[in-house]
This record gives sequence, structure tokens and C-alpha cells, in this order.
Amino acid sequence: MAARVFAAVDLGASGGRVMAGIIDGEHLSLRTVHRFANGARAADGRLRWPMVALFDEVIEGLRRLVLEFPQVESVGIDTWGVDYALLDSEGRLLAEPTSYRDERTATVVDEVHRRVSPGELFASNGLQFLPFNTIYQLEDERRGDLWRDVASLALLPDLIGFWLTGSLRTERTNASTTGLLDVRSGEWSQTLLQRLDIPDALLPPLVSPGVVLGPLHGSVRERLGEETGMVVTTVGSHDTASAIAGVPATGKRFAYVAAGTWSLIGLELDEPVLTAGAQEANFSNERGVDDRICFLRNTGGFWLVQESLRAWAERGDEQDLDRLLAGAADLERGAVIDVDDPAFVPPGPMPELLAAAATASGQSAPVTPTQTIRCVLDSLADAYAATVRSSAALACTEVEMIHLIGGGAQTPLLGQATADAAGLPVTAGPVEATAWGNVMVQARAHGALPASLEEARAIVAHQTELRTYEPRCR
Repeated sequence: MAARVFAAVDLGASGGRVMAGIIDGEHLSLRTVHRFANGARAADGRLRWPMVALFDEVIEGLRRLVLEFPQVESVGIDTWGVDYALLDSEGRLLAEPTSYRDERTATVVDEVHRRVSPGELFASNGLQFLPFNTIYQLEDERRGDLWRDVASLALLPDLIGFWLTGSLRTERTNASTTGLLDVRSGEWSQTLLQRLDIPDALLPPLVSPGVVLGPLHGSVRERLGEETGMVVTTVGSHDTASAIAGVPATGKRFAYVAAGTWSLIGLELDEPVLTAGAQEANFSNERGVDDRICFLRNTGGFWLVQESLRAWAERGDEQDLDRLLAGAADLERGAVIDVDDPAFVPPGPMPELLAAAATASGQSAPVTPTQTIRCVLDSLADAYAATVRSSAALACTEVEMIHLIGGGAQTPLLGQATADAAGLPVTAGPVEATAWGNVMVQARAHGALPASLEEARAIVAHQTELRTYEPRCR
């Protein structure tokens, strides 16, 4: 029997890839067919995502995939949350989307809170306060020149799906990052839309993961250079939702750390946690695959490393990350900083910002690049451990182990430091958890994997290379 193939488009803030998920009997594998860079660029006084160019890269990746696997059945798209594109009545892009790292919302947060208090917002949408959440971006947008021409808002994975099929829908996991989705019903909150003067017609109809959005446009098939019956299937289009779906858990009492540009730490629950304590601790109740609740907190991540590498390279002091990680593992634990410091969010001279944060807290500042990387990894590990403990206490549950997934899973120092800080075993892997989750949802929808998420996870757990770190006494 021929292998069944599903395409995963996974677009992150620093890069994207198109991958083939191959299911051959009981054997599952992932193959990367195309990687490409991404990054917000300054244009028209804003930091903008180059979505038109990124879509061309997606098409190139699908073209290569179809050439290698002409039997590919479906493609699913996931990206980061929050950001969106504005379309006119003809479905045309009004401007390249503004990045969440643009500081435009700083002046409008108070206006949003004047109309809907933080407590009311949390009770309605269950989200952690982040100044770049979509509701704040839209408050700024309403004051701009494009607003009068806007007919539709498309979250970024939905925009790619629209360009592939001509069908515009909003997938629920990513909709839950906007702050406009009712945390209990999973529908757009009419109350919030009215109080924030956001037209209901602006938001496309909602769909859940595992729905066939439609076949590819004829023009898209022509660009692929092959006749293909591939369709677009919705997945957990918020990359965090796909990553959590891809956690290779074989039990229920686990926490996850999705370690990428940002770090998402938390639990998978059946119901949201909407207590005052959860709001005070700044936790989110985002939607996951199968309507599960991703009770999590968004903290700093490998952006601190990426920006440090960029800063050193701009000064002519280009560093090799693998060498830095190896050197950092040979150092003693040093300064630990708050990875959630707002100073670290926008692009900037990260090594100096990290050193200043250490000095301000009475610690010896990291000086060398190796010391800086050690500082970041120890700080992330401490943040992960504290967030896991807090999530368990707020949800009134116990955690027996931590799954470390995403790019950070390939860093042994981070895995061991997290186990030590949390006092819990840490299973690291898969690095490609987001792609696994993306493919799993498609494969379930098309009958190529069991319908149960637990059964599909068990298959991934047995098919991927995992490493476990046991806690040591500090």
C-alpha cells in the first residue's frame, strides 16, 4: 500500500518550513522539503511581515513537495498568533501585516481598558494580558488610514489558506489569541465586539481543526507545476496549539514547555481556569485541538538568544551558536534575570540589555558571549519551573513530568537546568512537535491515524527520538 502524505506549512517569526508527513503502515516520519527565513522589516514607519514574499516561499515548498510526493492529500498551515492582515471588499491585501513587536499599541492599551476593564476582559476571553494582543492592535488600527477600506480581517494562517483556496475562515485555536473569542463558548464575543466598536462583519466565520477548507485554486495548481488533488485542511493553526497536540504524552499529569522564539508553558485542561489568581498570575486559557484548553503563560524565549547573535554579528563579532552552547555548559550557573522584562520584547542591543538587567538586580553581569548564553538558558529554566508550579497550583492538579518541545528541546543544558529547577523529570522532544501536531490533525481528519488524540500521541511517542533528564540537587 502506498504511503500517505500530508504537507505541513509551519511559519514562525524567524523562519518557515514546508514539511512532508509520511505515514507508511505503522511507520511515521517527517521530511523537510523547504526552509526559508522570516523577519519583520521596517516599512512605512511600522515593523511589517513580508507576507507576499512568504507566500511565494510556501508555494515553492509545496511545488517541491508535490514533485517528490505527487500523492500528497492535504496541507495544513500554522503560524504564530495575534497578528493579522486587513483585506478590502475584493479580498485584496491593504498593507503588509504589522508585527506584534511593533510598539504601536503602547498608547492605546489604556483606552481599551477604559471601555472594558482588565477583569472583564479576562472573564470574557480568559487571556493573559499582553500589550500586543489583537484587541489592542485593532484599537490602534481603528485610528489609521486603512480602517475605512477594511472589509475582512484574516489571521495569518487563514490568510495563507485564503490565498490557496479562495475560502476565508478563522480557525478557532488562533482566534483564541485575539482576545475576541469567548473563552467558554468558543464563539466570537458579541459583547466585546460591540464595546470595542469592532464590526461583526470584519471577522470571518469560525471553523475548528480538522475541517477541509477546500481544494487549491486553479492558479495555485498551475504554480505548483503538477496536477494535484491536494486540499487545505484546518489544523491547530496557532503554532502553539499544533505543538501541544504533538506532545508525545502517554499520561495525563504532564506540563509542557514549547520553547521557541517565545516560550509557552502550561497544562492541557478540559475547562478554563478563570479565577482571580489565574488573572493575577497572567495566565491564558487558549483553545487547543479537540476544544481542549491550553492553560499557559507566555514567557521570554530564544528571542533573547536570536537577538544577541544578531547584535554580535552587526558588530563584526559573529558567533557560532553550537560552540556557545557547548561553552555555556562548561560554566557554573551565573546571573539569572527576568525573561519577561518588557525591555527584551522589541529588537535591540540584547547583550547590553541582559547585562543591565543582571546589574540592576545586584548580580554580576555576563560579559562574554558564552556567559550571556548561560545567563539566558538558566533564566529560561527558572522561569519554566516557576510557571509549571504556578499552573499546577492554579489548576488544583499535580504535575508528574515536563515535556520540553520545539527548538529548545535540542539544547541539553536547557533540559537539565529545567529538570533541576523544577525538581521533575523532563522529556525533551520532538523538536518538530508543531509539524507533528499539524500532520496528526490532518491525518486524523482523512482517516490515516486514530481519531483519539491520545492514541495519535502514543504513535508519535514511539516514532520519535526523546531524551529524559532527571532532576539533580543544586
